[in-house]
Amino acid sequence: MADNETSPSNSNGNSVAARSQGASRSRSSRSNASEETMKKQIAELRREVSRLNRALSEQAEEAVETAHGWYDSAADRASRAAKQLRSQAQSVSETVQQNPGTISTAAMLGGFVGVLIGLTIARSVEPQPNWFHRRWHD
Repeated sequence: MADNETSPSNSNGNSVAARSQGASRSRSSRSNASEETMKKQIAELRREVSRLNRALSEQAEEAVETAHGWYDSAADRASRAAKQLRSQAQSVSETVQQNPGTISTAAMLGGFVGVLIGLTIARSVEPQPNWFHRRWHD
């Protein structure tokens, strides 16, 4: 009887140990599989981040090229406008130097016309009553 009692417990003990080893191996293989899955996901995420970085870099380069184009165009226009203004100012200056009498005559004539216009407007408007005179002398 003693053998029978130890024998079943021995066999139960061995089967429990075998089951626990099997469960341990199963857990170990599951953790290895999940670890591999995570590694694959991390590698995929890294590839996606690299792809996004490349796309952003390309867009930034395009934006820089566009900005350089706008700047160059604006600088070119400003340069041409400055040259034209310089040319026109030089032309006017030469004209004034060559014809000083004509310029002064034109300026005096313009002033005279301005005075005539001012006098005409002043006569057409009704005179304002002299409130200062009435207030103190009445």
